[in-house]
Formats: sequence, structure tokens, C-alpha cells
Amino acid sequence: MQTKEHPSLEQSSLNKYQTLASNAVLISVGTFGSKLLVFLMVRFYTGYLSPADYGTADLLTQTANLLIPLFSLGITDGVFRFAVMKNDRQASVFTVGFYTVTAGCILLLTVIPMLAQISAIGSYAWLIAAFVAASCYHGLCAQFIRARGNVTLFAVQGLINTALVIGLNILFLAVFRFGIAGYVLSVAVANLITTGMLVWKEQLWNQIILRFHWGLWWEMLRYSVPFIPTSAFWWITSVSDRYMVTAFLGSELTGIYSVAYKIPTILTIISAVFMSAWQFSAITESTGNRKEHIHFYSRVWQFFQVVMFLCGASMIALAQNEIKLLAAESYYTAWIYIPFLAMAMVFAAFSNFMDSVYIVTKRSIHSLWTAMLGAAINIVLNLFLIPSALGIQGAALATFVSYFIVFAVRTVNARAYIPFRFYPVVFIGCTLILVIQTIVIVLQLPLWQFVQAAGIGLILLLGHQPLRSGISKLGFPIFKKIKAHFESLSIKEKKGK
Repeated sequence: MQTKEHPSLEQSSLNKYQTLASNAVLISVGTFGSKLLVFLMVRFYTGYLSPADYGTADLLTQTANLLIPLFSLGITDGVFRFAVMKNDRQASVFTVGFYTVTAGCILLLTVIPMLAQISAIGSYAWLIAAFVAASCYHGLCAQFIRARGNVTLFAVQGLINTALVIGLNILFLAVFRFGIAGYVLSVAVANLITTGMLVWKEQLWNQIILRFHWGLWWEMLRYSVPFIPTSAFWWITSVSDRYMVTAFLGSELTGIYSVAYKIPTILTIISAVFMSAWQFSAITESTGNRKEHIHFYSRVWQFFQVVMFLCGASMIALAQNEIKLLAAESYYTAWIYIPFLAMAMVFAAFSNFMDSVYIVTKRSIHSLWTAMLGAAINIVLNLFLIPSALGIQGAALATFVSYFIVFAVRTVNARAYIPFRFYPVVFIGCTLILVIQTIVIVLQLPLWQFVQAAGIGLILLLGHQPLRSGISKLGFPIFKKIKAHFESLSIKEKKGK
């Protein structure tokens, strides 16, 4: 016989889901909507950049993304984690982050000549430096306001940043014809302007104190530094294949692969929106009852995995349509690489969910060695598969296998710290469906369209219970939040009249 929860416990449980849903909808406004617009700009990019130029531009931005945690010492992760716990150290936390990022940017200026010696970078070294510096300061300010609970401003600044990136892209590529430089510079300038807006809006100069807290710095570095090689290893897993494709097959095919990689990143955007809200809830709820926290983890994981499987299955099924809609005709052959990359992004999202356990428990060292494992596997597989008959498909397959293994290892390890339910039947069933969908569509086997539709239907059947439960706990609060927002606007409008 099932016992009824105590009203106070039931209300407490409901509040957890309402907070998660509220944060998710606010972050989605600034993150999902904005990232989706950038995602849709792929058609624009491929119209103004040749496959070779797009491949070069993509390598430059990915190289910059590798350097960001190196020169910031990963301190933005520490700023969020240490500022999220409401205490009197928030100003000290921001000060530590600001001084660390500034020192890193000064060091970055001294290595520009060395970057210029790399043949793939050459005269674009200054662009990479500008991209890195602007991203570091933007990340610092954005994560600090997010940690303070100002999720609305965090969402709004995401929209503003995206509008700036799109506007500057049009200006630099379509009007001024800056080419590769315009593609990279637009992001750097947008980040710089958005950072200035955040500093002015929140008066962040008041958070900087003259006294540097060395003890806090060491404490934050012990948490943040493992994220530096972790980021590097994730970069290797997700980007090194493009360098190898360039080396083995040429920059033109790198451009084709980069576009194929870009499309499944919509799955990364979906998971990133959710994870931004989830990390906040997972950390703040960890101070309460452990049994309730584990139950909370279990229910959220159950819902999250079904949503990601469903999105992944849909992306695989529509691979041909997506490439025709989002890229120029010269890139159409990229569709065949989307299915394996879509599976890779699904398991990358699952890996990040398991990583939230390490963030909650402050065991970032486990993020490090698991990411290192994935990078090592990825490099070995790329070296064997890309030069083989598989070619670019070998790179996509290597990416999927790497993320899958990291997820499997993290699942076993993370659940030792927070032993939430895994729901293996749904997981195994949905994984097999994705694999069958991918094989059938890539090989263009008979009735492949039917198999794609059946796959989506079976996932809905397997996951109908967690979907229904998740929608009732997460979806309804979101609708209420949206309704309340429009009602408040209506009231303000009536008062104005």
C-alpha cells in the first residue's frame, strides 16, 4: 500500500520542481532562443564562406575555446560554485575571479607571437587573443550574476549577446566582407559589449575589493584547476577530429564535417539550457534531506534521458531535411554524418548530467580523469578510422564511442556518491533504437523512413510515464510562469491607460 506524503514534504518536493522549471524557462529564453538563432545562421555562414574558409574559421574559434580555461585557470567555474551559496564572501569570490582573469589576459598578450608561428593560425593570432579575453570577462560576469540568483538578467544578456553576434556577423560578412576575420571578430565584440552592459547594470565594480583573499583563491583553485585539463580533454574529444580530418583529407572536407557537427549541437543547446538550471537546483537542494535529494535526482534523470533520446531520434530521422534547410547546396553531402554525431551529442548530454554529481560534491578530479579517458580513446580511434575507408564517418563514429564510454564510466562512479535510480530498461531500449535508426538511415536500407518513424514512436511508448510525470511537474509550472508573465504585462498596460 502506498503511503501519502506529508503535506509539508509534498509542498517542499513541489517547490523543487517549480524552482527548476522556473529557472529552466528563464534560461531557455536567453540561451535556447538565442543559441537557436545562431544555429539557424549556419545557412548564412555557408552562403558567405566556402567550405575551406568555414573549416578554418571553425578551427580558429575552437582553438580559442581551448585557450579560455587555460588562461582563466577555469576560475569562472569556481566563481559560480562558490558564489551560489549565499554568504558574505560573494564580493571576495568575484574579486578573486576578476584578478585571475586579468592576470591571464596579460599573460595571453605575451604569447601572441608564439601563436602566430602556428601555420593554422598565422596572422589570426590577435583575433584568437581578442576572442579569449572577451569570453573570459563575459563568462566571469555572467556566471556571477547567475550564481546570485539573477536568472532573468542572465537570460536577457544571453538574448542581447546573440542579437549582437547576428548583427555583427551580417555587418562583417555581408557588408564589409571580412570573411574569416569577421566570423571570429563578431563573437569577440559581442562578448565585450555584453560584459560592459552587465558591469554597468549590476555595478559590478562595487564587488571588487582591494584586499585579495589568498586562502579563498587557493580554495577556489583546488576546485577549478581540474576543470582546465578537463576542458582540454573535452576539446580534444569534440574538436581534435577536425584537425585530423584537415591533415588526412583536406580543409574542404573539414568544412563539410564542421557543418555536419554544427547541426546536432541543437541537442547540446537543449541539454545546456536544462543543465544550467539543474546545476543550480542540484547544488542548493543538496543541503537538505539526503533521501529527498536522491529521489529528486532520480526523477529528474528519468525525465531528462527520455527527452534527450526523443530529440536525438528526431534529429537522426530528419538528417537529410535538416541539411537542406540549414546549409547551402555545396554542403548537402554532410547529412550522412549527422546520425552518429546526433548519438554522440545525446551521450555527451548524459555525461554532463553525471558530471553534475561531481559539481555538487566538489569532486572535480573525477571530471578530469574521465574526460582524459574520453580524449585518449577519441585520439586513438581517429588515428585509425579517419585514414580508413570510413573517412569522415570514422571521425563521427569515434566521437560517439568516446562520449558513450565516458558516460558509462561516469555513471558507475557518480552513483557511488549520489545513488539515484538509473532506469536501465528505458535506457537500454532507447539506446538500441537510436543505433538501429542510425544504421538504417546511413546505409539507406529499404523502408528506412518507416524505421525512423517507428523508432520515435517506440521511444514515446517506452518513456510515456516519465514524460507524463515530468510534464506535470516541470511543464505545468512553466506554463503558469508564462501565463503569469503575460498577465503582469496586461495589468501594467491597463494601468498605463
